[in-house]
Amino acid sequence: MTKKKVNAPKANSAALEAKLQLAKKSGLSKDDLIGMLKNIYLSRKLDDAEISMRKMSKAYFQISGAGHEGVLSAIAKVLKPKHDYFIGYYRDRALCTALGVTPYEMLCQANGNIGDTASHGRQMPSHWGNVKLNIVNKSSCTGTQFLQACGLAEAGLYLKQLKNEGVDVSGFSFHEKEIIYVSSGDGTTSQGEFWEAITTASVNKLPVMFVIEDNGFAISVPVEVQTPGGSISRALKDFPGLKIFTCDGSCPIESYAAAKEAETYLRAGNGPVLFHAVNCTRPYSHSLSDDHAMYRTQEELKEERERDVFTSYPRLLVESGLITEEERQKMLDDIGAEVREAMNKAIETPWPTQESSLDHLYSHDVDMTSSDFETAPKFSGKDDVPMASSINKVLRDEFKRNPLLRMFGEDVADFSDLSRLDNPDLKGKGGVFKITSGVQRVSRKNQVFNSPLAEANIIGRAIGMAMRGVKPIVEIQFFDYIWTAYMQLKNEMATTRYRSGGDFKCPMVVRVPIGGYLRGGAIYHSQSGESLFTHIPGIRVVFPSNALDAAGLLRTAIRGDDPVMFLEHKHLYYQGYNRTADPGEEYMIPFGKARVVREGKDATIVCWGALVQKSIDAAKKLEAEGYSIEILDPRTLAPFDFAAVKKSLEKTHRLLICHEETKTSGYAGEIAAMVNEQCFESLDAPILRVAAKDSHVAYCPQQEDYILPQVSDVEEMLRKLLSY
Repeated sequence: MTKKKVNAPKANSAALEAKLQLAKKSGLSKDDLIGMLKNIYLSRKLDDAEISMRKMSKAYFQISGAGHEGVLSAIAKVLKPKHDYFIGYYRDRALCTALGVTPYEMLCQANGNIGDTASHGRQMPSHWGNVKLNIVNKSSCTGTQFLQACGLAEAGLYLKQLKNEGVDVSGFSFHEKEIIYVSSGDGTTSQGEFWEAITTASVNKLPVMFVIEDNGFAISVPVEVQTPGGSISRALKDFPGLKIFTCDGSCPIESYAAAKEAETYLRAGNGPVLFHAVNCTRPYSHSLSDDHAMYRTQEELKEERERDVFTSYPRLLVESGLITEEERQKMLDDIGAEVREAMNKAIETPWPTQESSLDHLYSHDVDMTSSDFETAPKFSGKDDVPMASSINKVLRDEFKRNPLLRMFGEDVADFSDLSRLDNPDLKGKGGVFKITSGVQRVSRKNQVFNSPLAEANIIGRAIGMAMRGVKPIVEIQFFDYIWTAYMQLKNEMATTRYRSGGDFKCPMVVRVPIGGYLRGGAIYHSQSGESLFTHIPGIRVVFPSNALDAAGLLRTAIRGDDPVMFLEHKHLYYQGYNRTADPGEEYMIPFGKARVVREGKDATIVCWGALVQKSIDAAKKLEAEGYSIEILDPRTLAPFDFAAVKKSLEKTHRLLICHEETKTSGYAGEIAAMVNEQCFESLDAPILRVAAKDSHVAYCPQQEDYILPQVSDVEEMLRKLLSY
């Protein structure tokens, strides 16, 4: 029995005519319409190729862009590679192919080999990046990209300002009327950083196109469960400063028309837009680790297949007479053959060498541990500059010197209202500890400014700026509140250079007041936690104990090429015992070079931050009894000068490590482990530690003194070490 051929449902003639008229009105030619179909087919076939590679064990993960190809092919025809900037998410395959990323490059990423131009084998498939096309390397984190897009936009605007002021910025990539494209699915709009970015972009009129590709599901969670009214554009319809455009994301023609309007609005400098592409489909599961048949009915899936752009758009072109069925099939066959050829080539491409696995954790161009950063001080003035003033002086000098520096954070500017800068009756804020006081007054316009009260906002925007060559020097007001920024710090700032194989980087300095010993600090103003950053590859961690070191290390951090956590102990800002004369405008200290605070022969103390002075005071008591105690201040914890510890132990054979952080999992444990592995035969006694109790810091002064390590604690443990 011969089966009857079932014809696909034909489009409504009125609807078909309306779309053709919209295409004509929007300036889309026949070649344009057919070109978008080619890109849709190419993107889908690449998804299929990755699925095949996964089955062959030639790819190790797969997440598709299927169902999103219509709106992405349209937007790519509107925006400009190498001119605009793009920071997309994992569904944006069709955008990238249309911008110029080749099938071979994409399938090399699926295999993890040297042909991968997005991450050079470091990231899983669909983590887009292409430095030549201005496609910014994206991590797996959902939502972090929005604030980075704001930073990318702010950097472009600032570079244009500098050019207009006569600063030579010829080595930087920026263009007039550029647009920053950033995208996500509907689910990611639930992330707080999305709302922070929308707010920042709207307040500052940034040229950011927030594209939301709405396929109705965040893995298995439907949009109405997480978005007010089930629609992000409805939820934001009255948001001040934000223009909203919506379109049928499964129709390239409607998407193109809306994208052209959005482009015109953005390039005119009107501020950000929300581009909401509704009705995108998800014909494949969220990823190969998901099976959407477990939570979606067959009726739903069948209906979605009918409106899927892979089915509906070619049907429109055939029924309109723009292409024949035979031409359509040949196009699909030819693209399939092209993708198979690219897949076979990708499979044969070699992997990176094992030896290259650790490349690009830090800068290959600037070695912050080298003698290039070792300059002698040229002292002037009285030996009475406190650490706070020493840091402030470096900031003022460096901001006068380098117009590419930008500083922002909560309350760091003297004024948000620039008209008040010349008011002699107002001193200005300049930070809660006055560390940044006056820096705005010696800087260019827009070089120093206040941020919202949002730590992730500060770090995310800084990362975006740093990726484009502007050097952010930002402040987190208290270490105790850094945790909302931890995602940006750990998964973004620390990994940018590595995950892009060195194509992108984000050198920046994050200044953070840290620590206790300030009466009244209590649980939320006394925290230490440096080991939570020394644990992260890709970050430099600096912890000065005195004014001279703070000046030299901060200048190195600013002039270096890596992300730096610059931890400033609040208790040390204005002490009398750690002051200095002004060491001059070129004084620097290389990272990874410990300071011998006191020389000795009977025991070694390794300590940093507030414990340096407490260790000195304890050592003096023992020295009065005839003991000789060597004290090492590592100054930087990452990199850590282990060679200095090893050298000291060859003399003293006893080691005490002192820090303010809690004892359990504190950095002292790491140092002890290194000594055990490499210097065991130099030890004449067990390694001992002084640290805070494994507790939060209480408000009551008596309890705070008990919880935090004191001079008496160092003395007691030192006696125990010496008597062993």
